[in-house]
Amino acid sequence: MIKYKLACKNCELTFDSWFASSKEYEKLKKKNYLNCIRCNSNKVAKTLMAPRFINKSKSKKLGNQDLKFKKVSNKIKEYQKFIKNNFDFVGKNFAYEARSIHYDRKKNNKGIYGTATKEEIKELKEEGIKADLIPWVEDKSN
Repeated sequence: MIKYKLACKNCELTFDSWFASSKEYEKLKKKNYLNCIRCNSNKVAKTLMAPRFINKSKSKKLGNQDLKFKKVSNKIKEYQKFIKNNFDFVGKNFAYEARSIHYDRKKNNKGIYGTATKEEIKELKEEGIKADLIPWVEDKSN
């Protein structure tokens, strides 16, 4: 299979198309079977394209990067599971709940997690309240 970038001389649209071979492209072009996908004109021609080479050493690096990403992602999911099992979820009320726990010593001292803006986290830290941003990975396996 070979991919060509085609251009319509009528409406100036460029689009990609796959062919079995370069000979197959030439055969279809000669029989006027190539049409623009927008205006249906048969004034379609190949445009200049750069070849794409596969660098084996680079693909190995990408494989290692994918592996590292997967390891980090799994570690984050492990932390998330721990947090979900041991902390109370307070949703968007995180800043309010953190202040309530900090200033009202009688309140439950169990840890909380939820969502907060960077500005809210900064304000909490300025008030002496321990709060951190952690990466959260959505579980898309469901």
